[in-house]
Amino acid sequence: LRFDEKVRVVLFKSEVKGVFCAGADLKERAKMDDAEVAHFVKRLRNLMDEIAALPVPTIAAIDGYALGGGLELALACDLRVAASSAKMGLIETTRGLLPGAGGTQRLPRCVGVGLAKELIFTGRQIDGQQAFSMGLVNHTVPQNSQGDAAYQRALTLAKEILPQAPFAVKMGKLAINRGMEVDIASGMAIEGMCYAQNIPTRDRQEGMAAFREKRPPHFIGK
Repeated sequence: LRFDEKVRVVLFKSEVKGVFCAGADLKERAKMDDAEVAHFVKRLRNLMDEIAALPVPTIAAIDGYALGGGLELALACDLRVAASSAKMGLIETTRGLLPGAGGTQRLPRCVGVGLAKELIFTGRQIDGQQAFSMGLVNHTVPQNSQGDAAYQRALTLAKEILPQAPFAVKMGKLAINRGMEVDIASGMAIEGMCYAQNIPTRDRQEGMAAFREKRPPHFIGK
């Protein structure tokens, strides 16, 4: 996906009705020794980092349970859409664990330190409406009879992104992600570097021409 120039947005959805991702199989985990557990969690953390590092926008469509590593997967995405009936939580402390695939880092960056601590310390599960009210998800929608309301809303969101200049969107994502990790002066420098890369693109020239000619732009990602 990272190297496919035709990919513009990546949506994550489940083929299992009522479940986005239920997290690790604890019965399988119980059969592992300590070294195997550490290796498993390290690989899982690396996977989440790979997802977060995808250059194009990513959207998690949460139509059911997103628990433990399942919520960590959603947190690794740029945007999240949830059915109001979905259940989300970093429930690791209820099993004698703590989040190990990015949850302790991505949740506070998403909802703030205080709320993240409360959710992680209690292992509480929240529904889609609660998740929306605290900023954990971008949109919440009533579930439909097919059980894919979040996916349908995520598709609509993806279709809003698709007409925009692909390289500019990628640079926007890069500037935000890198800038959030540094002070604002350094972030401004990062924005400047990303903007400089966008200046010579054909899409920027097309955007200006379309504005002058009062027509929709036709971006090609170059």
